[in-house]
Amino acid sequence: MPCDGDKESKGRLNAVNIAARVAAMGLAVASAALMVTASQCTVVLPNGAEAHTVTYSDFGPFVYLVVANAIAAVMVGVAIFLSVWKKGSAKCSRVLVPLLDVAAPALLYSATGAAFATSEYMSYCSPGRGRISVCDGTVRGTNNFCSQVHMAMYISLSAAGAVSAAELVKNLTLPFGSSGSDSDSDAGCEHGCHHKH
Repeated sequence: MPCDGDKESKGRLNAVNIAARVAAMGLAVASAALMVTASQCTVVLPNGAEAHTVTYSDFGPFVYLVVANAIAAVMVGVAIFLSVWKKGSAKCSRVLVPLLDVAAPALLYSATGAAFATSEYMSYCSPGRGRISVCDGTVRGTNNFCSQVHMAMYISLSAAGAVSAAELVKNLTLPFGSSGSDSDSDAGCEHGCHHKH
């Protein structure tokens, strides 16, 4: 029975691990898509000055966020495939999956951090008026752009958290599998085997 319990525990944790990876992949894709769809807004100044079109591509960190989320989604997808498809992939999985598990959240956290830092100073240079904040409350036409940008960043952060959670669950496999004392578990397995013979 202890042996069967270990297998069942590992199976459940593996299912949670895969589910967390799938969630992370979906969130990464959603973040990139949301940022790209916030691609254009027309800034209208209250004094009737010339309108200015702003896109996410005007800000390097936002472009990095889109690229990082797209790459991270592919990485997580490959990790899911290697984790589920066992046939002939054991050696490949042992090498690639840990690398992907480190690289994907690193990309997501770095891109999200850069985007959050940039979001505090989203502005463009207006002739005669200096730099103007895109999300300034007095500027019309930017509410949707700013809200989508911020939502994309929070979703990206959630994707990074989901990848980290998947890694945590994977590392908890052994502690959960060895519930109780090791001697008791070993004795239970040996006892069952001796009786079968």
